Amino acid sequence: MDRNIRWLAFAAVVRATGLSLILPFVALYLRNVLGLGYVEIGVLVAVLGILPLVVYPFGGAIADRLGRRSLFLASLVLEAAGILGTGAAMRAHLLAGVLGFGAAGSFAGALGGPALSAYVADLATGSARTEGFTWFRIGWNIGFTIGVLSGGALIGFLGFSTVGFLAGAVLVGSTALLAWGLEPSPYDRDRALGRPRPQASPRGEATGRSTWKVISSDRLFLAVCATLAVAYLSVGQWSTTFPLYANTVLGLPYADIGVGFALNGVLVVVAQAPTTRAALGHRHTSLVLLGVLLYVGGFLLFGFDALVPGLVLAGFLASVVVLTMGENVLSIPYSTLPSNLAPAGEVGAYNGAFFAITGVGQVLATTFGGFILALGASAPVTWAILMVPAIPALAVGYRWVARRVPEVPNRA
Repeated sequence: MDRNIRWLAFAAVVRATGLSLILPFVALYLRNVLGLGYVEIGVLVAVLGILPLVVYPFGGAIADRLGRRSLFLASLVLEAAGILGTGAAMRAHLLAGVLGFGAAGSFAGALGGPALSAYVADLATGSARTEGFTWFRIGWNIGFTIGVLSGGALIGFLGFSTVGFLAGAVLVGSTALLAWGLEPSPYDRDRALGRPRPQASPRGEATGRSTWKVISSDRLFLAVCATLAVAYLSVGQWSTTFPLYANTVLGLPYADIGVGFALNGVLVVVAQAPTTRAALGHRHTSLVLLGVLLYVGGFLLFGFDALVPGLVLAGFLASVVVLTMGENVLSIPYSTLPSNLAPAGEVGAYNGAFFAITGVGQVLATTFGGFILALGASAPVTWAILMVPAIPALAVGYRWVARRVPEVPNRA
């Protein structure tokens, strides 16, 4: 494996530790400190997610035009500043500040995300590319486990704002590590030497057209994006609705929720590599189907387990296990398929468009979840309603896409 991928995986441990110290608990801050309602939280979290949808395509295009490494590092500087600002706003109990600095962090992540995906794609192809994304994800989840476990414990003692400052300091350290150790990708080196990359698509001849015309006319790629966007209306309940319901409806404390998130991170670290090895050679479209079904099963399990008061924590943790299995499977096509479908010179732009379109589903999921929570229905009914969008995604979108993605880019 390329040393730069190993370096990215190591630095991801530190970066994810910083981000997960505070970000998974922001919805709980809005509810328990500022006293906002479920619908308000759902709408505000969605607003924070809108900005990346606009920025993703531009981040991808910039990564293709100006290079991967420099854009990615610049985004990390902005991200660290956004988290530090969020901690300051929490100290002052300023909702506008929390939202503003949170939006700045989201902007930074959207700007650098496609560059990171394109950087990894530059270094490997085929199954090696799938494994490269897997090791980055494992490093990320080691940090996520450390961060959420520490955040859940520290917030109760130090408060949200102090933990926010600590998170920002950790991000400054991770950015310095990457700036020191990360080399330019082959794409970056070619551009520096004035050697343009080939534009041939893995599904045909060289395009010879502008980036946006290529993407807008690529019906198959857009169908893949749309299918996952609809599925994420259900899948996306994991990040906000799931912990919010566990804390404010079922009464689980921050520390228990931190343990649940940490369990998620540990299971990724332990099981992602074996899952990826088992998936190699199988179709990405089949992995999409299996991953979404596991998410649906995990959420429905949570809904029914919540009916037994003495088993709330056990049910919460059991659901985390099933949801993490779905996450491990779905992350493989999510991280790899956009690069596989892209022309060689448009990998960044394709990843940016993919993140933007699928991000619509993730943004709307928080609003959808907030409205359903506000209904106050029983746990099984609540979670059954939240799983409804997965049905058309699998019954219609998946069937159309699975029949049309060519064999070579569809293989993990």
